[in-house]
Amino acid sequence: MQLIVLWDIDHTLIENAGVSKEIYAAAFTTLSGIPPTVGASTEGRTDRLIMRDMFHRHGLPEPDWSIVEAALTRSGEERLGELRQRGTALPGVLDALEAASSRAGWVSSVLTGNIAANARVKLSAFGLDPLLDLVVGAYGADAEQRPDLVAVARRRAQRYRGLPGDVPVVLVGDTPRDVEAALTTGSGIIAVASGIHSRTELEAAGAPVVLPDLSDTAGLLELLENVPGRP
Repeated sequence: MQLIVLWDIDHTLIENAGVSKEIYAAAFTTLSGIPPTVGASTEGRTDRLIMRDMFHRHGLPEPDWSIVEAALTRSGEERLGELRQRGTALPGVLDALEAASSRAGWVSSVLTGNIAANARVKLSAFGLDPLLDLVVGAYGADAEQRPDLVAVARRRAQRYRGLPGDVPVVLVGDTPRDVEAALTTGSGIIAVASGIHSRTELEAAGAPVVLPDLSDTAGLLELLENVPGRP
């Protein structure tokens, strides 16, 4: 059986304990010369949109994306130690990623609003990066809208791992935007109520499956193989 599993990072695999918003704030301050008066609004959006929104809400012109990405990269690297100290991998994540990575025919990677550099920082802080095929992941610099990241990951899985274009994809995430990305691209979705969104909110967004966390490894693997809505 072939399958592409794409995991969200923040509040799905890890709890960043506020470090993410500190990364955005520091990058904004570096680029604008002033601290933000309003924090970053994240909730499953890509880094492109998060940073653009911060500049617009402060009445400032948005710098070129390459400059913004470089500032985000520096801010993320500088907070690796802080993330390790304050954050944590969420319940069951290590076992879940180990199990998915060992399945024959599966590609287990990420679909995240984070830029690739900061995705690696967040995963490496808790030793999760070796368990994911990050080459084929889709990241916040790859597209502005989350649903468009699914096609990015598909293309990379074809190019780098030789998977056919019709291999099923299942997303695992904690926000309605994860659900939307799956439903609008014909992918399966396993929602996890481990972030700020409740089971009720995720079901209302259209998730056919909502888990409290990823601690039931056997049940999760069975769902990945048979999740409702997956082609």
